[in-house]
Amino acid sequence: MTSLSTRVQADPADHPAYSRTCRCEPSTAEIGRKLVRDALGAWDLDDLAGLAELIISELVANAVRHTSCQSIRLTVGRPSTTWVRVGVLDQAPWRLPVLSPADDDDEAGRGLLLIDAVACRWGYDLHSSGRRPWGKEVWAELLTDADVPIGEQR
Repeated sequence: MTSLSTRVQADPADHPAYSRTCRCEPSTAEIGRKLVRDALGAWDLDDLAGLAELIISELVANAVRHTSCQSIRLTVGRPSTTWVRVGVLDQAPWRLPVLSPADDDDEAGRGLLLIDAVACRWGYDLHSSGRRPWGKEVWAELLTDADVPIGEQR
């Protein structure tokens, strides 16, 4: 594993996860792609790297474009043996992701459409301490079992 990441406890079942806090800027996408490649390599899931790199790149781009956060946290985890979760956590819980169609001549706005097309499922989780949320994690998941047909993965 790379020194760029920190292993964190993902859940009580001891499913592994890696994360890194970075500046909220476009160049962070490359750090995210490396984190994804390293984590998936450690889990012998290199075949998922291309899709996971695309997802982390789009999630970083959305955080950069739609929040005014100074930093974001990149995460790659295994919530179970059959799923890989890639996420970006920011401190803008009021800016929730919305899947909306893009016009043919739009130069941006297709990130979530792309994630929706390649991920098995995606969503967001609000993070809070007490009553008021302080941030959110936008995530997408890929199935590790290639024997399950794409249409049955969701």
